[in-house]
Amino acid sequence: MVHRIVRLDHVQLAMPKDEEGAAEAFYVGLLGFEVLPKPAALALRGGRWFGTDGGRVQVHLGVEEDFRPAKKAHPALIVDSLDDLVEVFAQAGIPVRWDEENPAVRRCYVDDPFGNRIELIDSAG
Repeated sequence: MVHRIVRLDHVQLAMPKDEEGAAEAFYVGLLGFEVLPKPAALALRGGRWFGTDGGRVQVHLGVEEDFRPAKKAHPALIVDSLDDLVEVFAQAGIPVRWDEENPAVRRCYVDDPFGNRIELIDSAG
């Protein structure tokens, strides 16, 4: 049998210790995710799991003692009404970096509160 990958379960990013409130403010308050429950053994480690669309899209943040933000590696999220989300970031004072290197994709980048790069792609193209 030939195997195939059927979907991506989640992406994990690192975060500093004891910064769950800042993570929730960004991922829930701005991006519109919900906090997902972590199994008890994993919850002891800190961090947060976030999801949207019934958990089909998930971003997990795990505590890393010697935390360094992901400046190059990043998740790319498809967004309906990207301009509306960009306005949410503008009102929150969070800079958005538009990228036009791939003309087939309308996209921008934003950093989470810890400096991790997040790519936002317009679902309309």
